[in-house]
Amino acid sequence: MTSLLKVMYARRILAACVRQHSSLTTELIENMDKKATWDRFYAENNRTSSFKNFEWFFGFDSVRHIILPYLQTMSHNSELLRVLDMGCGTSALGPCIYKDSPFPVKVTCADISPVAVHLMQEHIRAKAIQPQNLSSQLEFIELDCTQLHSHYGCSSVDLIVDKGTIDALLRSKEGKDKACLVLKQCMKVLRRSGSLLQFSDEDPDARLLWLETEAQEQGVMSANVGVQEVGDLRGILYYCYQVTPHPTVH
Repeated sequence: MTSLLKVMYARRILAACVRQHSSLTTELIENMDKKATWDRFYAENNRTSSFKNFEWFFGFDSVRHIILPYLQTMSHNSELLRVLDMGCGTSALGPCIYKDSPFPVKVTCADISPVAVHLMQEHIRAKAIQPQNLSSQLEFIELDCTQLHSHYGCSSVDLIVDKGTIDALLRSKEGKDKACLVLKQCMKVLRRSGSLLQFSDEDPDARLLWLETEAQEQGVMSANVGVQEVGDLRGILYYCYQVTPHPTVH
């Protein structure tokens, strides 16, 4: 991605939130892969006593028609489905999955920023959200998503939701290698019946090629990759990329 496109992306996403912090906007354009950048971002945008979720791209209501049917196809009676909201920030996405899923889920909201994790823990504690399924669980953890294996075993996660995390890595100055590593980590921890749902505004011609290239082991595809439109939101067309691992054939 060219420098111009990086700047346009960062400014479009962040303009409403960091309007008064031009130095922070500049830092984000180059360093969206850095923990310190996000600590500063969430600290500066939650200085008031009134907490407000910050949503990349869109909120849960825009994609509930995609996420909940995926959970339904994976549901096995009372077995707890393990869901990861990867790079959760202060989004309401993970808590909404926990609240609205009729199927029992354990939703883990993970972020590299301890500031974001603490803000969400305090917010959820104060709000006392009740899940539709009383067996469901919700947790927030500090986790570098290039090291998912440090928290999850192989083939142990049913659904990973990525709303802007890999996009941020791909569009930062030094984040492309990290984005590739995150994708490979996802493939390791997902069950063979599981999926990664990656929400992005990047055109399928570019993103599908990247996903298919990176989802290979020794030249053999180790995942099925598909795409569907989320829709046009505020004049921007968004997509959901589905990545489902399968056993590599040697």
